Amino acid sequence: MGVLPSQKQIECRAYRLWEQAGMPKGRDQEFYLEAERQLKKELLRDDPSVE
Repeated sequence: MGVLPSQKQIECRAYRLWEQAGMPKGRDQEFYLEAERQLKKELLRDDPSVE
């Protein structure tokens, strides 16, 4: 697994998740970690070298 999401990808996804949740205050780390988890899962699913 050499492919990881970029910082920019994670930040964009986290922002979108935060907006969808109604822009709650104080949960930035939660949305960042969830975005990172989602993107890693997507990259693994799309990586043909991972069986």
